[in-house]
Amino acid sequence: MKKKLISVCFAAVLMMGLTITAEFPTKANESKPMLDGSYLTCEDESTGIAGAMTRGVDLQTGYSKLRDLGNGKIYAGGTTIANHDVESIKVTVIVERAKNEDDSWHYVDSWRKENKDTFSVSTSKMLEVEGDWYYRVRCFHSAGNDMSSSLTNGLYIDVPEED
Repeated sequence: MKKKLISVCFAAVLMMGLTITAEFPTKANESKPMLDGSYLTCEDESTGIAGAMTRGVDLQTGYSKLRDLGNGKIYAGGTTIANHDVESIKVTVIVERAKNEDDSWHYVDSWRKENKDTFSVSTSKMLEVEGDWYYRVRCFHSAGNDMSSSLTNGLYIDVPEED
């Protein structure tokens, strides 16, 4: 009887705690605006990780990467990793930009890379871009019959300094 009473009290305290914390929104996400799945940030770099796969056993994971190199230059790229050697493994990298007040992302550049009879593929580029924009990288990953995608947060790129 005593154990049952303790269990009921513990469950009640747990439920009250969950109810109270659910009432208070977190400040971390309130301060960052979001556009089409990407937070708009002023950080130096962002990495996205592939979400759920459409099918099953070949694709292990995928990454998209964006880094602010300063003076209007960014590093953008993507990597796809399979669980084992596959006949074909691919990554498609798409660079997009937006202003804070925009309601969608705008195409900047894209490229893809494919490797045969191996378990990974990776590609990256350094791009010169206009400042005063947010940039993000979207990648599409495929290994054998599996596919997924990843995207970074949007990084604000300052206007390059004059020499």
